[in-house]
Amino acid sequence: MRYLPLTDTDRGEMLAKIGVSSIDDLFVDVPEEARLTGPIEGLPLHASEMAVEKHMRRLSKKNLAAADAPFFLGAGAYRHHIPASVDHIIQRGEFLTAYTPYQPEIAQGTLQMLFEFQTQVARLYGCAVANASMYDGSTACWEAVAMAHRVTKRKRVVLSGALHPHYAEVVRTMAKFTDDEIADARPSMQPDPDLEGLIGRIDDATSCVVVQYPDILGRLSDLSQIAEAAHAKGALLVVVNTEPVALGMVKSPGEQGADIVVGEGQSIGVGLQFGGPYLGLFAVRDPKHVRQMPGRLCGETVDAEGKRGFVLTLSTREQHIRREKATSNICTNSGLCALAFSVHMTLLGEKGLRQLASWNHSLACTAAERLVKVPGVELLNATFFNEFTIRVGRDARELVRLLADKGILAGVSLGRLYPDSEGLDDALLVAVTETTSHEDIEVLAVALKEALA
Repeated sequence: MRYLPLTDTDRGEMLAKIGVSSIDDLFVDVPEEARLTGPIEGLPLHASEMAVEKHMRRLSKKNLAAADAPFFLGAGAYRHHIPASVDHIIQRGEFLTAYTPYQPEIAQGTLQMLFEFQTQVARLYGCAVANASMYDGSTACWEAVAMAHRVTKRKRVVLSGALHPHYAEVVRTMAKFTDDEIADARPSMQPDPDLEGLIGRIDDATSCVVVQYPDILGRLSDLSQIAEAAHAKGALLVVVNTEPVALGMVKSPGEQGADIVVGEGQSIGVGLQFGGPYLGLFAVRDPKHVRQMPGRLCGETVDAEGKRGFVLTLSTREQHIRREKATSNICTNSGLCALAFSVHMTLLGEKGLRQLASWNHSLACTAAERLVKVPGVELLNATFFNEFTIRVGRDARELVRLLADKGILAGVSLGRLYPDSEGLDDALLVAVTETTSHEDIEVLAVALKEALA
């Protein structure tokens, strides 16, 4: 028997209360061409478990896995080596099946792990306080914008043209519901970021300036100049980092004056996983802003007997007593991914992270030096960490597809990230990590030479 607890009258009253006439009206923001009007064509209504397994295995053989090819994809998701011990620890039952730590007396392990995670993120970002994680980097970016709105009581948001376009799109989408004015741009194809142009867009109505570090082209900026300009206008500086390994080598955003630092933690402990789940990181430099942070904050205390313990110190979300006054409607944290991040970071330690970062940068330099020797290839960047942009003199999307057919994942074309922008079609974003071998670099160089001949 089907479980249908609501009657037609119940549903009608609910729809009337929120001001729509039908359930279909709730999906008007989904493009009509993306909506199903019936069963998926070619998909049977039912099949046996064995038949489904065989079918899925056949489909999986069509994939080109990251570990099975020279791999140079990046643009916000990076392939790094994850020690086997990370997976071993997160598979333990007390972590794998743990629920939200509402009852601290029976969730000390989870709370302590989150406390340690927060400490690691705060030190990595050069900030005073970090929360217990967000969904992913893009939603963390929006939460930073919303927080700047609350802090400054302003609604104008200046986005760097070199902010990841997916992050910018999330900000634009969410801003529709808060009436924030989004001043965005497209990346300037030059060796160094256009700091003067970005600073020139900051005015007295600006709530925050959002920049990426390293940016979408792989370039590095002097954030202190932007922080000084933003603060002079009473605005906050929000810095987005999509490659946390870089912070093992470059100066942290907090040290350069960033007020809010957010990012994607996937690089450390979390695999590519076909795009998720990932891990949003969020930290603030000034402790006075803690009450405006979204999400959760775990703290250390002592119990009635004076023993060390951990508690859920701050939970500014709508499921708790704040209701509509909540700073965020993100109702959870990416606990298992946060654990993977924390375990990997603990295994690395400060020395290991610095060595890993150095290794990444060295290999990226080797790759850039080799690729610019290919006729027709031009390096755009003046600075980079483990990701850089090259111009290839032809449509980079076609080139990526051509090399993929040869078993080489050559990078991400900017034409794919910015399909409606001119002047970016021949640009290719190339990422190099410790998993990239010198043989991989040579294979890519030879394939590029053949494709561009």
